[in-house]
Amino acid sequence: MLQITDLSARIAGRLLIDHASLTLPAGTKAGLVGRNGAGKSTLFRVITGDLAPESGSVQIPKNTRIGQVAQEAPGTEDSLIDIVLAGDAERTALMAEAETATDPNRIAEIHTRLADIDAHSAEARAGAILSGLGFDAAAQRRPASSFSGGWRMRVALAAVLFSQPDLLLLDEPTNYLDLEGTLWLENFVARYPYTVIVISHDRDVLNNAVTSIVHLEQKKLTFYRGDFDSFARQRAEKIELLQKQRAKQEDKRKHMEAFVARFRAKASKARQAQSRLKALERLGPLQAIVEDSVTPIVFPEPEKQPASPIIAMQSVSVGYEPGKPILSGLDLRIDTDDRIALLGQNGNGKSTFAKLLAERLSAGDGSITKAPGLKVGFFAQHQIDDLRPAESAVEHVRREMPEAPEAKVRARVAQMGLATEKMDTAAEKLSGGEKARLLMGLATIDAPHLLILDEPTNHLDIEARDSLIHALNDYPGAVILISHDRHIVEATVDRLWLVEQGTVKRFDGDLTDYKRLVLAKARSSSTGEADTDEPAQAPVVAGPTKAEQRKLAAERRDQLKPLKKKISQLEIQISRLQKTIAEVESRLADPAIYQKDPQAVAKLGKEKADAERTLASVEEEWLALSEEHEAAMEGVAG
Repeated sequence: MLQITDLSARIAGRLLIDHASLTLPAGTKAGLVGRNGAGKSTLFRVITGDLAPESGSVQIPKNTRIGQVAQEAPGTEDSLIDIVLAGDAERTALMAEAETATDPNRIAEIHTRLADIDAHSAEARAGAILSGLGFDAAAQRRPASSFSGGWRMRVALAAVLFSQPDLLLLDEPTNYLDLEGTLWLENFVARYPYTVIVISHDRDVLNNAVTSIVHLEQKKLTFYRGDFDSFARQRAEKIELLQKQRAKQEDKRKHMEAFVARFRAKASKARQAQSRLKALERLGPLQAIVEDSVTPIVFPEPEKQPASPIIAMQSVSVGYEPGKPILSGLDLRIDTDDRIALLGQNGNGKSTFAKLLAERLSAGDGSITKAPGLKVGFFAQHQIDDLRPAESAVEHVRREMPEAPEAKVRARVAQMGLATEKMDTAAEKLSGGEKARLLMGLATIDAPHLLILDEPTNHLDIEARDSLIHALNDYPGAVILISHDRHIVEATVDRLWLVEQGTVKRFDGDLTDYKRLVLAKARSSSTGEADTDEPAQAPVVAGPTKAEQRKLAAERRDQLKPLKKKISQLEIQISRLQKTIAEVESRLADPAIYQKDPQAVAKLGKEKADAERTLASVEEEWLALSEEHEAAMEGVAG
């Protein structure tokens, strides 16, 4: 059991956790969620003992083994399999002692313990974990130094998973995984026999791998049973109830204040007025409702769409060295309304294909035909390093719009979803999510016809990812998406292409089919079953043709625009009516009007009643259209 009692923690003078408490029974699978910067990683540091709390305590049963991914990826000459095996410190120590022990009793104890922890199957188990994270048998024997930082972080993850700690702490583990690795990890965590707490902004991981959610908000910890969708519903209901309670309390307060203001000077009513004043003092405030606003992301629309296909390939190959293609035999076309996600393990060529489309690489063989005047916007996560550290977002955009007036430059930065106070902040001081927004804005500044996004969500929290989904669904151009976040793939694309075996081809199925395929291959690899070199084939799913899918998706996206416009108009009308009602109520709260102009009181009462009836009617229409909009959004994702 993990028990947190009245915990407070501070980083660099900033209080992140304030007298928070939480109890997690042994075996709990919990997702730790909260906005970026809320203090989730800080909580992990307190649990592991790396950070001393300001007050309160964390209680864990004695001898509990805590596991988390190392901050630095292993870069030694040791093989991957040896690094993972070394992750089980007890097994490593026992194996070393077994080589030198001479006391028969101790030798017997060692081998008994090795049998208890299933040490002799350790290499097979370590190999299965590495395989699930994308390393084949040959790669497992290579030194860690031969892999890039991202791949080495997978090795660090494999080592902590292999050690099977009693309390497993995972902090954004999917940030260095591809979709295939994420699917495997999701399945691994769901089956893990001990306690797991995972920090993640991936909805599917939080829906499929955990059974409870811990929400860090306003420096407090709140426990919810169920997956992320269940948490979101429970929290929405909680907020709605709290809003109703606050509204009732405010009505009661206003009524009391109006009574006191009218009658406190009258001797006959003085006692009642004093009673009301005391009641007002006792009417303590309810918990404040703090909903952090998420600035929307907006991609500019291209002025004129070119005719389809915007890109057509015939027998194309591409690579980084002459005569050594990474991909070949590419016979593909991309149309103006295509929404395509690229599937396939990291290293298979997804980013290479994206660079080919973005003209960052040239074709080795074959021909590529592009629509005249085609503009391509390209975002890749590694480009964050290309930002000028000392320059602000405004200065970055001004470089791209040198002739534009200051107001237009700042308006473009606002479209990227950067808050006003962040516009003049140096890039090096922006958060990862803010840098990602800036990069996406720079990639689309010329209103491209084709937008290519290579892992855009790594630094975005759940709310920002939802904002990106809306931006992509509002964007009228073609989209090529590479992402390990299944939710954003399902919500924005209507075609899947598989990058595998040195080529790119259509995947005839959905992500559920692909998940089954990935997990089946992982099981086959871990059990040592025969694995052929034949390309993986997904089950063929009957459904609309490619042309029908593209047409349907485009029609659904078009339907959202008038709906959103009407909803926005109704929201403005609601705001005006609420303002009118508030002004009338303010005038009616003036005691003088009841003596000076009784007729005005009646007129104001009628005006208020009329406004409230109109407000109810407008709100009903707004609700109906909002539900229709949500249904249309689901249709786009379907």
